[in-house]
Amino acid sequence: MAVEQPEPQRNSANARVAISLAAVVCGMVGLAFASVPLYELFCRVTGFGGTTQVADAVPEMISERRITVRFNADVSPKLPWDFKPEETSVELRVGEPGLAFYVATNEAARPTTGTANFNVTPDKAGIYFSKVQCFCFEEQELKPGESMRMGVSFFVDPALLDDPGMADVETITLSYTFFRDLDDLASEEEETASVADYQTTTAAN
Repeated sequence: MAVEQPEPQRNSANARVAISLAAVVCGMVGLAFASVPLYELFCRVTGFGGTTQVADAVPEMISERRITVRFNADVSPKLPWDFKPEETSVELRVGEPGLAFYVATNEAARPTTGTANFNVTPDKAGIYFSKVQCFCFEEQELKPGESMRMGVSFFVDPALLDDPGMADVETITLSYTFFRDLDDLASEEEETASVADYQTTTAAN
């Protein structure tokens, strides 16, 4: 036969359960906010998914081993830009500094802002591919019809020579994808909606 708990004891148990649930929810929210920067840090340290590295200077050692670096460019459908590399590939020695340029043109009738994501393939080369300077470090804004030449300086880390798993790598592809800045996109959508509302109101009158 169940024995009913006294009211104060039952309220205390309910309070403990509520506090525990609140702690779990707070913990989940905290993990959600922390997961993105932690994942980005993990990718930078390990080169996971072809994530490249950032270096302050080029290495002093330059090997005789040569690697071909290919350049790829893509654009999100929501960003009205033409974006392409000036050169499709370059051959460099491991450790030798490289410099490549991409050209972006805004084909819209209004200023637009884009941000570039990047990676290299094969994925295992990410930890050995380092950028010194890159247009991808900042947002890029282009006026209507404006074209911009964007540079990236890089090198392949000589540490690659000590990794047996990289012995078969002769070509590394550096890929950039430009995406529309979300605030810029939201601003355009608001302007479009305002124009549509105005036209609808005018037509009704």
